[in-house]
Amino acid sequence: MSLRVIEITAPAGYADTLVALAEQYEAVEVFAARSADAGEARCIVHLVCETNRVQEFTDAVQKAIGRGDPWRAVMLAVEGTVPKYEPEKAESRPAFRSGAASREEIHEEVARNAELDSTFLVLTFLSAIVAAIGLLNDNVAVIIGAMVIAPLLGPNLAFALGTALGDRRLMFKAMRTNAAGIALTVALGVVIALLWTEGFDAPELLSRTKVGYDGIALALASGAAAVLSLVAGVSSALVGVMVAVALMPPAVAIGIMLGAGNPEGALGAAVLLGVNVVCVNLAAQSVFVAKGIRPRTWWEQKASAASLRINFAMWLVLLAALVGAITWLKVPVVPVQLLESVQDVAE
Repeated sequence: MSLRVIEITAPAGYADTLVALAEQYEAVEVFAARSADAGEARCIVHLVCETNRVQEFTDAVQKAIGRGDPWRAVMLAVEGTVPKYEPEKAESRPAFRSGAASREEIHEEVARNAELDSTFLVLTFLSAIVAAIGLLNDNVAVIIGAMVIAPLLGPNLAFALGTALGDRRLMFKAMRTNAAGIALTVALGVVIALLWTEGFDAPELLSRTKVGYDGIALALASGAAAVLSLVAGVSSALVGVMVAVALMPPAVAIGIMLGAGNPEGALGAAVLLGVNVVCVNLAAQSVFVAKGIRPRTWWEQKASAASLRINFAMWLVLLAALVGAITWLKVPVVPVQLLESVQDVAE
């Protein structure tokens, strides 16, 4: 069982309340200290508790103190303890809903990875170049290398989390970052195609211009795996690569096909990219809801519920439209000359 250290600073009058809450939520260790810096009596409550209790405990602290008095809680991961901690009783809550990370920890990490800064743009630039070279040379190893450095996981998870929490600021930031990353990738694909005069028939490239129903399953699995790894507090590197597989190659393929003068190929890659973006976000939002990631206060939960309904409906409508486009693209086109020949024979 993993542990967290929580340090809370609040007005001194809340010290006994905070200690009582810590004991109520079965803190492993707890102590409180009081100070009077700058004439204001404050308290510091330090406790160690099981990770699965952090969210409940901080929600209880929010309810006890409210918004009137200034307070802050800082959460730190525990790498190890001496002696080793052994829980007295097993966790009785449903395993799937008892995520490891708290709402605030998830928000902090996701918001940080959704920043539209020089690091994001440089990583997108480099990964797009590597992916384009891998696609044009039909080199799977190079394409995988591009996926390792592609930063497209962050903004997609940020939009899903922003929807779950009703955080419009995070949603708009995620949309801006995602749009900038995809636009940069497509633009680089066009430039590379204009400079690169061969390799436009490479199987790895052409496979990104063909849309299949298996792509829907891949994108849904990618989004769900990304959120599960984030909530569980484990490394998201592998699922980041998985999401990059679903997003980076088709975005690069759009640009390459446009630069090569192949609008049909660009359309197929665009439909594939659209399917992947929709499915990744739909799966991510579903897992956030299933894991119980929602705002703390009831009025924020009400706003979040409305946001979730609207976004779920939007993603489902878009997915239905894209499935229709996939079906249409799969219908074989019969040449006009062949139709005229068949009509002549029938006559």
